[in-house]
Amino acid sequence: MTSVLATGIATLDIINEVASYPAEDDEVRALSQRISRGGNASNTLCVLSQLGHQGYLAATLIDEADGQIIEADLQRYQISTEYCPRLNEGKMPTSYITLNQHTGSRTIVHHRDCPELSFAAFQQIDLSGFDWLHFEGRNIADLLKILEHCTKNVPKTPISVEIEKPRDDIESVFELADWLFFSRHYAEAKGYHSAEDLFANLKVSCSATCTWGEQGAYGWQDDELLYVPAIKIANVVDSLGAGDTFNAGMIHSLIAKNTLGESLQFASQLAARKCQQYGFKNLVKSL
Repeated sequence: MTSVLATGIATLDIINEVASYPAEDDEVRALSQRISRGGNASNTLCVLSQLGHQGYLAATLIDEADGQIIEADLQRYQISTEYCPRLNEGKMPTSYITLNQHTGSRTIVHHRDCPELSFAAFQQIDLSGFDWLHFEGRNIADLLKILEHCTKNVPKTPISVEIEKPRDDIESVFELADWLFFSRHYAEAKGYHSAEDLFANLKVSCSATCTWGEQGAYGWQDDELLYVPAIKIANVVDSLGAGDTFNAGMIHSLIAKNTLGESLQFASQLAARKCQQYGFKNLVKSL
């Protein structure tokens, strides 16, 4: 069993499903509501756990009711929280999610009163036993120090960084990663109109992927672009966490020493399956 350490945040997701997305000032009735654990890094570990890996989360946890719900769900997926700093004050990050039944899209309002994982806290982790290190691209000043610490102390351990949002100075971490997982949101926010445009102009020296929704997924390796068409889905049920699932699929396949093309295929298939079900339970079993 391989071990994966992922850093980022864990959240409480309050998900309201509606028939269609409401217009401003509308009052609509939710078709259903569910409360679950979320957060990009913890979602990715949840999928990796189902794929047979031992996951370790490094994220700030707060000792309050929502934090207990989050930690209980992590335990259900055998995700270790031994490297999570715990605080007595504050509030766990909460995402209020509107899930459009008609299109499967999700709209998120996020609130947090919880500090990011600090470099000082990360320094306390013994990195020697991990087979892969995965990071959310956030808290850039500390992340830069964290990545430099990793490349110095465990230079042979692969590092992946999720580039989901165009945060200030996020480009400074690119050269410290072995793999960059770009989102369409980041690419378009930076003025790129396609994944081809992103990789042609960004000139990243490491390997990378970029997902582009229904158009498919792209890989970049050794200055060559690889494209894998999207899996056709008749009915999108829940796209929440599809990107996190794709990242998990990539990490799993790359640990198994598969090629970039094989990894893109597998990750795309896994993400498509996620879009056809609510949540992550039995995701791999139902694939």
